[in-house]
Amino acid sequence: MNYFVTTSIPYVNGEPHLGHAMEYVMADVLARTARKEGKPVIFSIGTDEHGGKIEEKAKELGVKPREFTDEMSQKFRDLAEALNVSADRFIRTTEANHEKRAQLVWKALKDDIYKNKYVGWYCTGDEAFFTEAEVKANNGVCPNHNRPYEKVEEENYFFHLSKYNEHIKHAIESGQFQVIPKTKRNEILSVIHEGLEDISISRPADKISWGIPVPGDKTQVMYVWFEALLNYITVLGYPEHEDFKQFWPANVQVIGKDIIRFHAAIWPGILLGLGLPLPKSLYVHGFINIDGKKMSKSLGNYLSPYDIINKYGADAFRYYFLRHIPSNSDGDFSWDKFEAAYNNELANELGNAVQRTAAMVMKYQNGLIGPIPEAEHDIAQYQTALEHCHFDRALDEVWEQVRGINQYIDVEKPWTIAKEGDEEHLREVLAYQASALLEIADLLEPFMPETAAKIQGIFQEGIIHPLDGTLFPKFETPATEA
Repeated sequence: MNYFVTTSIPYVNGEPHLGHAMEYVMADVLARTARKEGKPVIFSIGTDEHGGKIEEKAKELGVKPREFTDEMSQKFRDLAEALNVSADRFIRTTEANHEKRAQLVWKALKDDIYKNKYVGWYCTGDEAFFTEAEVKANNGVCPNHNRPYEKVEEENYFFHLSKYNEHIKHAIESGQFQVIPKTKRNEILSVIHEGLEDISISRPADKISWGIPVPGDKTQVMYVWFEALLNYITVLGYPEHEDFKQFWPANVQVIGKDIIRFHAAIWPGILLGLGLPLPKSLYVHGFINIDGKKMSKSLGNYLSPYDIINKYGADAFRYYFLRHIPSNSDGDFSWDKFEAAYNNELANELGNAVQRTAAMVMKYQNGLIGPIPEAEHDIAQYQTALEHCHFDRALDEVWEQVRGINQYIDVEKPWTIAKEGDEEHLREVLAYQASALLEIADLLEPFMPETAAKIQGIFQEGIIHPLDGTLFPKFETPATEA
């Protein structure tokens, strides 16, 4: 059974941050798990590159929008590579293929698109329109960008989203379109219960030229938020490509909580307008705070993913953000917490069990492991956790086994058995240790692929291949940023 997983596509007006990195590794776990199960997988990431904000930023830097987006898009590619993210596709919304297919979508939706006058408040920083009430509550100034909202009166194209209100509500309530976790499901349902309004899906080309032209109307470009959502099907070659026919609907779409309305209301509306099935599930993750505070450059607590990766490596990064940031809510990063997880859990608990076992097999059995028994642990809870995108719980299950093997070593005391000269019993004990560590490695594969491969390399051939260095090296001198 084919498996399609996507992340949201970051807007390239800013540098990649911890939230992007965490989203990449969450989706990567799902893709790697599906591949382990033998499923054909497409895992797609990419960048969102049109709109007034990009035009404005490029002008500020004295470069063309295309130069700016080329440079910024590459940074997201580099981050995915630094994190060992196994994406199969990287889509850019400025690619000719996406632009051409976005125009095909527009034409296919023609019965749901109409022209109307729009009067409202706009913030270029958000690339979004705001209601009178929101503007009033913020005293006319956007709190995110500290700039006055712009009063906009223009003729735009609209999408008849209200028409699909009941259908979307039913799809979410019935579980046909699963929104995970329940808190986010309830949040979007309360918005839909109030009634979805038709949305503006274009802007005048004389105000924003950096966008995809509306088919048959050169005076308008597609609203960036509308066409960016289409990447999830244009990347598969909508409408005619075999990939699209074989892999849509998506199994899981991974997004941040700030863009739930676009993905759980507007995107389903577009798909219904196209007569396409909705994604099977939408997983919505929370935000990352730093030392209990919202991350921001003005507070001086901004942290780049590379600050962590360059010192501790990709797997330690992946471990912390998958286990110690709650999968269903906001989480917190601090260097103290990270160091504690790195030292106590990775180096001491897992690293130690691997190192001790390998050393004892070398010392007492010349590196030869006795017949390795089949693993017997029940992994049903691990599998269920992964099915529900509970990455933290899945890793908790693995760590039960990590602690279990350490306890086993302390109870069995192989060094005492060696002294007593009971070779057969010693061989059984050390073989069990190797078996337990290979099972742990197997479960860790989607989460920490490098670590899993190292453990398998040490034990799986039945002869110890000692590790060159430690399981979790620390790079005191950070490498240069990718």
